[in-house]
Amino acid sequence: MVKRWPHSTLAAAAIAVVLLSDGCAEKRARAYPWATAITVRPNSPVAVPGYTPPQIDESAPNLPWDFAPPPSLVVSRQPARPRVAAQPAPEPAGSAKPDQLSLAPQLSQQEIATAQQEMNESLDIAQRNLVAAKNHKLDATQSDLASKVNSFVDESKAAAKDGDWARARNLARKAQLLSDELASSL
Repeated sequence: MVKRWPHSTLAAAAIAVVLLSDGCAEKRARAYPWATAITVRPNSPVAVPGYTPPQIDESAPNLPWDFAPPPSLVVSRQPARPRVAAQPAPEPAGSAKPDQLSLAPQLSQQEIATAQQEMNESLDIAQRNLVAAKNHKLDATQSDLASKVNSFVDESKAAAKDGDWARARNLARKAQLLSDELASSL
């Protein structure tokens, strides 16, 4: 049969282990609080018998104090020079500036016709949805959607005027999608 220790004996043993593992109280470094630091005084050095300090050599060279004078504290202020726009360099006579470059994709006549038709259909749907929305009182989200639809419609018309049919179709499609979302929220 196994002999069991009572709980109080185990607790006393644990406390004894903790106290003994803390170390020796005499060799522990003492920490002084700052409030008592003023009362601590250092030990003055004690002269060792038979020691005489060396003589101080006062025959050191006398060095001149030749320093540069301090810089002047007077600051001369001049008025700021006026800023003038840079003049463009004259172009050589032989080089003519080419027409404005277009980054629009080059579409065939059939692709242009398809893009125009899709753009017109999308713009018609967007315009119908905007007219339907004008008859309702719009909250902040709905009026934001309506302004975005109007913005896309205007940008699509501007792109069509510039001849960028692919961009005009994409902008009209965005206007249609946003106007459909606006119409479904009414």
